[in-house]
Amino acid sequence: MPNVGSVKEVIIQKKPETDRAGLGIFVFSDRYSVFDYGEMPDLIEEKGKSLCMISAHFFERMEEIGIKNHYLGVLEDNKIKKIGEVNAPSNMMGTEIFRVLKPPKNNGYDYSVYKNVRGNFLIPLEVIYRNALPAGSSVFKRIEKGEVNLRELGLKIKPMPGMKLEKPLLDVSTKLESEDRYLSWDEAKKISGMTSEELENMKETVLKINNLISSEINKAGLNNEDGKIEFAFNEKRELVVIDTVGTPDECRFSYNGFQLSKEVLRAYYRKTKWFKELEILKGENGWREKLGMPPRLDEEFKEAVKDMYKACCNEITGIKFFDVDKLGDVVNNIKSISEEIRKEEL
Repeated sequence: MPNVGSVKEVIIQKKPETDRAGLGIFVFSDRYSVFDYGEMPDLIEEKGKSLCMISAHFFERMEEIGIKNHYLGVLEDNKIKKIGEVNAPSNMMGTEIFRVLKPPKNNGYDYSVYKNVRGNFLIPLEVIYRNALPAGSSVFKRIEKGEVNLRELGLKIKPMPGMKLEKPLLDVSTKLESEDRYLSWDEAKKISGMTSEELENMKETVLKINNLISSEINKAGLNNEDGKIEFAFNEKRELVVIDTVGTPDECRFSYNGFQLSKEVLRAYYRKTKWFKELEILKGENGWREKLGMPPRLDEEFKEAVKDMYKACCNEITGIKFFDVDKLGDVVNNIKSISEEIRKEEL
């Protein structure tokens, strides 16, 4: 029976146990999600295949530099293959899978389950690296609300949208709560049951992955502005990178200053009445039901976003999986269509 998320499914072939990882297949769908809402009303064709192949590319690069991860290969004809061996892009990835120990909620979340568990479990944290603070970054809203200060962020001056950071900033949030919640590193250590050494190892691994992603996408003319990484512990309590890495959904990329990631979809919805209602309701009990279904995407815009994912896949992997225009031409098309939509709304 598959575990179904808002954008991908996990087919469990062998359940994980306390002393060994399980086996599963990630099925990358053409669904998408923004603003923690869940599944949106449209499908972006071949997005799933694009993300699967990009993530596979980065997992294989990580293997080359000794970073442990859960990737086994992509599926084609019921066989596990490396991306250079497939005849066509796949939306299915074979992986190790680990236990998910969900903290019960009762006047807050109870993370005591992590105090005595040894290995083979998902670490209940997401680590975010930031190389820049583009418009739309959550950092600006958190500063405005007083949820974080400049010292905690390692900043000397109040940041402006588009600011490049002298060195990467690392943030951490919850992974298994109903809505992501940013944490201090002391809180992250406490809820996850990690030692100081394990936490530092996690940070160092994120910085290595950040450098890897930046190096790879720079070849395609892209800049790596921020991204998220997830981890598990294996049976030896070794850190293992899991989920999906280096895609335009996990990361925020830019191309000559233009946001080229899921941020394109977020920007589209920020212009809608639906988003204005979301900002008011989000966080209330049952806010998704109160908010109602989002508006559908403009058809021409949706086609342009589909091309964005496919062009990113071609140029990041260096393999022409899709018959699509060069990334620069795709970006120009998205800009043009977005401008026309904006004029119509004015």
